[in-house]
Amino acid sequence: MRIVALGGGHGLYATLTAMRYLSPDVTAVVTVADDGGSSGRLRAELGVIPPGDLRMALSALMSAPAALAARSDGPTPHGPSAHELWASIFQHRFGGRGALAGHPIGNLLLAGLTEVTGDPVAALDELVAVFDIDGRVLPMSAVPLDIEADVSGLESDPRISRCIRGQVAVATTPGKVRRVRLLPNDPPATPEALQAIRSADLVVLGPGSWFSSVIPHVLVPEQLAALRETNGRRVLFVNLAPEPGETTGFSVERHLHVLHAHADVLRVDDIVVDAASVPAGRERDHLIRAAELFGARLHAGDLAIPGRHVHDPEKVATLVKQLCEGELSRYAVRAQES
Repeated sequence: MRIVALGGGHGLYATLTAMRYLSPDVTAVVTVADDGGSSGRLRAELGVIPPGDLRMALSALMSAPAALAARSDGPTPHGPSAHELWASIFQHRFGGRGALAGHPIGNLLLAGLTEVTGDPVAALDELVAVFDIDGRVLPMSAVPLDIEADVSGLESDPRISRCIRGQVAVATTPGKVRRVRLLPNDPPATPEALQAIRSADLVVLGPGSWFSSVIPHVLVPEQLAALRETNGRRVLFVNLAPEPGETTGFSVERHLHVLHAHADVLRVDDIVVDAASVPAGRERDHLIRAAELFGARLHAGDLAIPGRHVHDPEKVATLVKQLCEGELSRYAVRAQES
């Protein structure tokens, strides 16, 4: 099964880990608007696309349990496998107080290879080949992007919105994000990502930071068109809980309405939520109708790691497998059937 997962950061890491239980043919399409930390520094100093989320996607594909179990260099009683070791090395951050402090090794490798090859896609493909990683990691765009947001609640008059710029500023704002845009507003999509989406058997969007990792994927016109054109099954995962800053106070239903407001032509086949986050009853009924905005069926399942607002990759993989095999149809309810 050819799987494409769209997102960024920790949300995409969890999704990729889950999808690797289902197939070795997994392509990650990653947002490129990060302007904080090591990624922001390398972006400003070298003009490269921010490497942090790309590094995390590479590490996820390299260290996914199913991937390790299938390899001849799997874990031994004497220590981690080569893939586990290198996944950890990719994530290791330099200490100290000098120029390298805070930079993960994987970020520097990606930035250096991009300078040498002149192409971030070639740099990522080279790392995939060198470290024998199943799957592929692609940037959403080959140029660094910026996020701009209209935010209310920052002025004395709550009716007034202020425009703020930058992914970190949007993610940490004490106000309420109303709408986001990408700069440039018609960014070029990565051709390889478009091809992967169009030829996929399964396309997964979310979970993740809603305004900075999920919604940006539908703000690239060519990529939105590819999502509409693909014959693959399109599955949207909604966050288990609102995130402080970006989506404080958001219900699960509100997440869907905000996504629809940014891309009302987006169509998906299945929307998946954690059952505990949306109890059966009136709230679930409203969510079913919100799913209908995308032409989708709603599925509620046990998806969380107990006691944490984090998706359990094995539970997610099991649910997606059941979806693809048609075993969940009896749990799906369309609005007109409720």
